[in-house]
Amino acid sequence: MNDILSVILLGLIEGITEFLPISSTGHLLIAEHWLGARSDLFNIAIQAGAILAVCLIYRQRLWQLAVGFGASEQRDYAAKLLLAFAITAVLGLAVAKAGFKLPDAVTPVAWALVIGGIWILAAERLVANRPEVTTIAWRTAALVGLLQVVAGVFPGTSRSAATIFVALLAGTTSRAAATEFAFLVGIPTMFAASGYELLKTLKHGEIREDWGLLGIAFAVSCVTAFVAVRWLLGYIRTHRYTAFAWYRIALGLALLLGLPAGA
Repeated sequence: MNDILSVILLGLIEGITEFLPISSTGHLLIAEHWLGARSDLFNIAIQAGAILAVCLIYRQRLWQLAVGFGASEQRDYAAKLLLAFAITAVLGLAVAKAGFKLPDAVTPVAWALVIGGIWILAAERLVANRPEVTTIAWRTAALVGLLQVVAGVFPGTSRSAATIFVALLAGTTSRAAATEFAFLVGIPTMFAASGYELLKTLKHGEIREDWGLLGIAFAVSCVTAFVAVRWLLGYIRTHRYTAFAWYRIALGLALLLGLPAGA
């Protein structure tokens, strides 16, 4: 029963935090200190649930891009998504091959939460009085691709926070447009990352997993992410992201103040 509760909680945390700008990786690392670490396959499964939820939410937009490829506007947008993904894929593979990875410790996650919160507050302040721009420039797409790699290297950064706010600062001052581009480019990025991790898992070890618990975690993550993202898309129509920034700062400081030395 405790194991079921644990996977439900981890699925809830993944679903809520994956696309909100508060870092799913950071929250899962923190949660696993109390709930126990899970296998790479488990983490892949709950992330896949969150990705599926976003695919369902953006199904009409994805279909529009697929069938409207003959229109220059759709083709241009799809090309920019491809550019962002390509930059992430090439640099991400280079980083993975180099073996560069920060330790999965709470202290760097806490610092990343605080710094990311300050980043959000600064970005919101800088774009507050700019006229609304909904288009995605080529430079913006390239920066989004680059920031996805940065977020992957530094746990606690949040891929959503990094990409949404670099898009805002690069000229797409519409929160809705910046968020949509960040989420859409996140779909192939996260599928590719999950697939890469799955192949490594299959190659290097025997899989011993409770498939029932894995299915529960996947379903919980999917449903929770669907609700969280739908709520977020409505929320940002009338609100800024500052509440998430203050949450990140408060959580990061609480962790730093409460951690024993060396944690």
